[in-house]
Amino acid sequence: MGIADRHMEYEDKYRRKRFTLGQSGNALVALIGLNIIVFVFVLTGNLFYIYTHQGQAVDNFNIIRWFSVPGTLHELATKPWTVFTYMFAHGGGAHVGLMLLNMLSSMLWIWMFGFILQDISGNRFIFPIYIYGGLAGALFFILTATGLQSIPASQFFLSGASASTAALAVAVAFLDPDYRVLRQVGNGIPVWILTVIYLLLNLADIITLSPATFAIIGGASAGGIFVYFLKKGRDGSTWMNNLYDWFNHLFDPAKNARSGPVKDKMFYNTGNREPFTKTSIITQKRVDELLDKINQKGYDSLTEEEKRILKKAAETDDI
Repeated sequence: MGIADRHMEYEDKYRRKRFTLGQSGNALVALIGLNIIVFVFVLTGNLFYIYTHQGQAVDNFNIIRWFSVPGTLHELATKPWTVFTYMFAHGGGAHVGLMLLNMLSSMLWIWMFGFILQDISGNRFIFPIYIYGGLAGALFFILTATGLQSIPASQFFLSGASASTAALAVAVAFLDPDYRVLRQVGNGIPVWILTVIYLLLNLADIITLSPATFAIIGGASAGGIFVYFLKKGRDGSTWMNNLYDWFNHLFDPAKNARSGPVKDKMFYNTGNREPFTKTSIITQKRVDELLDKINQKGYDSLTEEEKRILKKAAETDDI
């Protein structure tokens, strides 16, 4: 039984209610939103160029080149930011229909593996694994592009989320290989099968020695290495999340005062009798707090008492 299966029975009702596109702190929604924003910027920029230059081919000026990793170290030195921006940049062709189709396909894969990762461990791993995969993909791309002698490296450039998505795919397969999707079909499909399908689809042209294909191998490797060290007790996401929290608190100092563990309310009769047994008050607010904790840190972060509260709340319909 997978990690998520252990609490699905008595949390599922509330999780369906809470996981929405507008949920606060949803890293997956933020990730997809960032990809869409960059895509719209590239698309509108290229269309504006075509319109103002009387229909000239977009290849003459493509905004995505400013987001994409170049194939040479010399050019990379002039665009160092591209090792981060390329993983959020999609599009670049002159055919709008194909750009939209590729973008939709990419977002569906990100949503699929991101949602599974979110269900297994909460929000805290999504962006770190995505970024680690992207950085590893850029490294493999540069090494491969500069190592090919038959084709000038200046002809290559890398954009898109394939390497980062491969990192998410491998990470969820290593974290919980027994996690199953499409449970309506038999006993469901193990997530590792989806990971294999994704990798096969994206590595089908590896015989062409394309640097972009090796970038996907780099991203997949980063996802596996991340989980390997995580199981050894070394969480590579901690410093990123701490940095984000520090930066976020700069603009809202009051969060520091509001942050901290939620304390259970305890009431005791201090007369001659023994103190009353601590009673947890189950309210919708309390349930929401526990679900937020699962969303951020995963189900295993709950105490035994908090698990009992959530189970009892799921069995009660009057809160």
